Amino acid sequence: MGKALLIVKHDVAEYDKWHAVYEEVEPLRQQYGLLDASVWQNPNDSNDVTVLHSFPSVEQAQGFADDPELKDAMGRAGVAGPPRLEITTEA
Repeated sequence: MGKALLIVKHDVAEYDKWHAVYEEVEPLRQQYGLLDASVWQNPNDSNDVTVLHSFPSVEQAQGFADDPELKDAMGRAGVAGPPRLEITTEA
């Protein structure tokens, strides 16, 4: 298996607050070998956020997704409800 893409979709209470915490978590993403990241917003609702993270492997993507520090950060960032997570692999 090759690279893995972690897709995280969630609603946030306030995008600017969420983004500040997202930036704080960069060292955690690097710990799991982050290759690339991008943040997307629904054009009709800036608090509807989709994040794409590329990792070297499924194991690293899953490790990041399961890390308790990420869950804590999501809480501090104002994520509303459980995030929708999906991991896909490069074809």
